[in-house]
Amino acid sequence: MALFLFLVLVAILLGIFGSVVHGLFYLLIIGIFVALIGFLYAAYRITSRATRRHPR
Repeated sequence: MALFLFLVLVAILLGIFGSVVHGLFYLLIIGIFVALIGFLYAAYRITSRATRRHPR
């Protein structure tokens, strides 16, 4: 969970710098990709926990 929060925080910071600083639009694009990776990672962790059943 800490990795997900870190990735989202980095994505937000890159997005802010990319949109505010003139000429650094590529940081906004990188921030979007980092956020996407973070959300995919969180979705993978949630679904892998839900599908892993212990046999009794």
